[in-house]
Order: sequence, then C-alpha cells, then structure tokens
Amino acid sequence: MKQTLFITNDGSTSIRLEELDESYHSKHGAIQEAYHVFIKNGLSLFKGKSVSVLEIGFGTGLNALITLKEAANFQQTIEYVGVEAYPIASEMAMQMNYVDQLQQENLKLSFELMHDSDWEKRVAITPNFHLTKEKKLFQEINHENQFDLVYFDAFGFRVQPELWSFEVFQKMHKAMKKEGVLVTYACRTSIKNAMKECGFTVEKLPGAPGKREMLRAFKI
Repeated sequence: MKQTLFITNDGSTSIRLEELDESYHSKHGAIQEAYHVFIKNGLSLFKGKSVSVLEIGFGTGLNALITLKEAANFQQTIEYVGVEAYPIASEMAMQMNYVDQLQQENLKLSFELMHDSDWEKRVAITPNFHLTKEKKLFQEINHENQFDLVYFDAFGFRVQPELWSFEVFQKMHKAMKKEGVLVTYACRTSIKNAMKECGFTVEKLPGAPGKREMLRAFKI
C-alpha cells in the first residue's frame, strides 16, 4: 500500500495511506493531537508512579517518543508495549520530524532505537523506559491484568470498523489492571457502546483541535 509523508498543520509529519484515504495522525496536527489525547488525558493521571502502557498501533513511534519525554517530567518509570501488525519501514520512520519539532535533539538516538530494536524483545531505550514491540494483529492480543494505561490509536472506524468492536475492547479490558485507563481520539456512539458492553465506565472529553470530542474509559 502506497505511503506518502505529509506535514500536518502544527508542522509535524505524518503518513497517508493513499488507497484508504487514511492518515496515521490528524491533519490538524500530529504532535498536537498526540499530546492532547494520550498525555494530557492519559499519562498525566499517573504522575509520580511507575506506569505500564499498551499502545494499540505503534505506527510512527510518536506516542512512544512523547511518553518517554514526558515521563521524565512526571517522574515516571515506563514499561511500554507497542502492538503493530504492519510496521512502517525504518527509512520512513527516520523521515519523521518529531525530534526537531519537539526541540529535543537529545531524543534522536532514543527515537532511532525505538524503530531499530528487535520485535518481540524488551529493550531499554533509557534506564527508565523499556519498550517491547509486538508484531501481531490487535485481535491476537492476549495480555491479562498487565496495563495501567492503554493508548487506543488504531486507524479510524471508517476504514477498519473491526478494530473498534466489542471483541477488541474486551481484550483491552482483560489486558488492563483494575482502575486502568484507556484513551482514544475517537468518539463514535457505537464505540462508546462497545466499551460499555465490556464493562468500562466511559466519559466524553473535549477533543484535540479540529475534533469535537474524544473518549476515556476506566476499568473499575
């Protein structure tokens, strides 16, 4: 499938899948959206604590990178698992301008290591951030009671509705610890209902710029 790099409205890069007319991030701003959804409304709830994170859709590595960056500010140690069925090529990943846009040249080697590290292997990106990349379909996830926080960043419902189903969210619920949190950029009624059917308590929150709402779910 043809992949095209483009610049989102906040100056950060993303990738468009031409055949699906779908992008890895919001055209309104890749970094902007990632911070709003996953850091402000997710990671920041766990300040001062060790956090185990499951990312559904490792993609370009943006969410992992900003989590590494902000974990230092929040005094967190991070155990990060990123699931991706169809990894992007390392050459494409290295064209992402996130380090420059974040003005964090010190993160360049960490970002490269995230992409160059072996799959299915736990790797110390820094002493306080360990990454395990799992190459599998989301339907194949079988973790149990392991994660404090889930970044649900799959491609949109319009192109892959099966990823936003009761069956997938049931796997998320099973993978999460009690009082765990799941955050996603999406806010479709059918998605909210699927989450509730799995036992989540769900709330709507203001969305990132360009999007009206997003969802946050709690495992009570």
